[in-house]
Amino acid sequence: MSPSLINTPLSTENHLLVVVTALPDVDAAKGLARVLIDENLAACVQLGSNIQSIYRWEGKLCEEQEVLLSAKTLASKWQEILSVIQKNHPYELPEILAFSPEQYSQQYGDWVQAEVNKA
Repeated sequence: MSPSLINTPLSTENHLLVVVTALPDVDAAKGLARVLIDENLAACVQLGSNIQSIYRWEGKLCEEQEVLLSAKTLASKWQEILSVIQKNHPYELPEILAFSPEQYSQQYGDWVQAEVNKA
């Protein structure tokens, strides 16, 4: 028997959202991850190290090693999580992207919802 999948319109407040940002090092990423979890803005935060970023900033070509942070939350938490990341991020202009998966398991979605809606 296959697990139940959710396929919900993106505007739904309880729809799963994956928020991604890159940070300069593991310590900065862990610090931000803990804030997101402590404030019930994310149910799970994953960190991927050894990310190589190449970009242009203020006319200069930059190559940096970064840590990618991926936070699982709900669409209803978008404004709050955006604000917390902006407030706690060390970059002048942080990359903050949000993706809404079209499908995910019902059980995982329920767990994320329960975690971020804790009082």
